[in-house]
Amino acid sequence: MSDLDIAEVAQRAGVTAATLRFYEEKGLIRSIGRRGLRRVFGEGVLERLALISLGRAAGFSLDEIGRMFSPGGTLDIDRGLLAERADELEHTIRRLSALRDGLRHAAACPAPSHLECPTFRRILRAAESKSLARRLPSPRRTV
Repeated sequence: MSDLDIAEVAQRAGVTAATLRFYEEKGLIRSIGRRGLRRVFGEGVLERLALISLGRAAGFSLDEIGRMFSPGGTLDIDRGLLAERADELEHTIRRLSALRDGLRHAAACPAPSHLECPTFRRILRAAESKSLARRLPSPRRTV
């Protein structure tokens, strides 16, 4: 495979040329030269863009993703950070699953009024307590 100009990379990676320029500015990818006025990238850029896309899908910031590449360009992912993100995703999945189940119950609940349904009231109390918890200041650790 030969070198790819910015338009080819954008098309194959499913991102805009502006995104590629931004990623280059942030140090996430590197062009290897120019063909006329267009940046040219080596074939490895597509794999790197796939890694960036995967990181973004997992919720990592571009700065966090940038730290996963060593200065020499090799991949150096902090496994502890991956485990933390997996734990966060697991928590989010449980929360969203509970929300989905509550919505399904509310949609099919035979009670004349949702407020007469014990299950719906329990869901409402849980939502109220979580809302209150988000408004309270978080405890700060002192070192």
